[in-house]
Amino acid sequence: MKPPDIFEIAIVAVVAIGAAPFLAAYMARVYSGEKHPLRFLAPIEGFFYKITGIDSEAEMGWKKYALSLLAFSLASVALLFLILVGQGHLPLNPQKFPGMSWHLALNTAVSFVTNTNWQAYSGEATLSYFSQAVGLAVQNFLSAAAGMAVAVAVIRGIAAKRARGQVAGEVEDKSPASLGNFWVDMTKSVLYVLLPLAIIIALILVSQGVVQSLSGYVPALSLEGKQDLIPLGPAASQVAIKHLGTNGGGFFGPNSAFPFENPTPLSNIVEVIAQILIPFAFPLLFGRMIGKKRQGRVIFAVMLVLLVALVFSSVASERGWGTMEGKETRFGKSDSALFAVLTTITSCGAVNSMHDSFSPLGGMIPMIDIMLGEVIFGGVGSGLYGMLALVLITVFIAGLMVGRSPEYLGKKVEAKEIQLAMLAIIAPNFLILAFSAVAIALPVGLAGLANRGPHGLSEILYAYTSGAGNNGSAFGGLSVNTPFYNLSLAADMLIGRFGVIFPMLGVAGSLAAKKLVAPGAGTFKTDTMTFGVLLVAVVVIVAGLTHFPALTLGPILDHFLMITGVTL
Repeated sequence: MKPPDIFEIAIVAVVAIGAAPFLAAYMARVYSGEKHPLRFLAPIEGFFYKITGIDSEAEMGWKKYALSLLAFSLASVALLFLILVGQGHLPLNPQKFPGMSWHLALNTAVSFVTNTNWQAYSGEATLSYFSQAVGLAVQNFLSAAAGMAVAVAVIRGIAAKRARGQVAGEVEDKSPASLGNFWVDMTKSVLYVLLPLAIIIALILVSQGVVQSLSGYVPALSLEGKQDLIPLGPAASQVAIKHLGTNGGGFFGPNSAFPFENPTPLSNIVEVIAQILIPFAFPLLFGRMIGKKRQGRVIFAVMLVLLVALVFSSVASERGWGTMEGKETRFGKSDSALFAVLTTITSCGAVNSMHDSFSPLGGMIPMIDIMLGEVIFGGVGSGLYGMLALVLITVFIAGLMVGRSPEYLGKKVEAKEIQLAMLAIIAPNFLILAFSAVAIALPVGLAGLANRGPHGLSEILYAYTSGAGNNGSAFGGLSVNTPFYNLSLAADMLIGRFGVIFPMLGVAGSLAAKKLVAPGAGTFKTDTMTFGVLLVAVVVIVAGLTHFPALTLGPILDHFLMITGVTL
């Protein structure tokens, strides 16, 4: 790499890693109800509870917490669907765009509510300002907040210290152990974390030239002498939260490759930092909330080691075999590769280049990022609870190695927790392979391909990988605005989201009700380098064993065909 490339990566790393402990400390105060710098907004929080009838003091077991999330998500899908199909009759539509088709509207509604933000359309040619600002941007906040709330609930379940009925003479309480209150956790996430940071980032982006306007499109004469339209809209406000909340849905079709969304190298750095800011803080938040900071640091270190390996592999692949096709000249190969890795390890899904135009191995790395389970920092909250599922599996393996019942943070990890954790790991992996197999087997699935052979397989494999991992980035080259792809990807995104959340909430509820076990001579410590190395191995092996055959037939074969000069 050239010195400017190394310098930029260093800036991103220093800012994100340096900010993570402070943001984690702030969020710990927010979720614990302690005093924090933005506590003057508390009257707004209280007013919201009052007008919605929410009992902010009510505690929820894991089932009630999960059902509240599910009910909120389904209601959000229904409301957003109605906005999208009916946008032709709603205000703030200067271009008079008609409503979406029902299957595209359903796909888009599911996409934004599940924090996937997969887009089978071009925003500037399809959506009104009302749909963008009131429909999509609002869901960018709410879906991110929902993931943060779930992560906090899982942390509380693991951190619960007093077992039921342990005090002498106390009647055992068999009611579900509390994980907090979903509505309160989500409200705090929006009001005290996402909204303030989004305002700051939006102002920075506007200063760099990102569009923020309610004016209609401006007619212009192109260099070729053709009459054209320059698209405008309230973009900066949505671009800020699309990165901060690891949403990724672009205001314009080309996403962060478009100058109106990402005009300068500085705006590119800001967007990159924004999408890793909260994910970097969550492992450290975990350590603070359980009262054992070293535990959070070990998980953070594991994520960081995997991230560094993927970043340098991606940059090396693009600088070695990649071309400038599909990349913006203002960013170049290294910036494009860095962005591709960070947007896929964080489940953001924004793109500043076309992954379909990457070298075969360069395009494989973003796919692997998602296939690993979006656990290398991952989405806001979702990366942490995904990694905790793998932590429990690692603890179980370590227990087998030392010949005793596995324990994690003073609680026995038994069959129920392992089964639920395995379900959370298997669900998205199964979806990727099953849906890809169906698409490859059906003419309607093959009809959307732009390429034949292994590259075509990569296009289909990436689409369902992106959906199941709730990432939302598109490989490109695959036409997906059809009933088959819109509906199958909607199912892929829904199951991928809740197929992980529900089992992990179940794990949290089970662990919260367990009695504490005193550590013994055979207790395997989970805050050491040894455990970190074992966890890295489990992360790599779980994904490698599952997806290596498909990757062999797709990008790996594509690479060998490229270097031998064979074309299909």
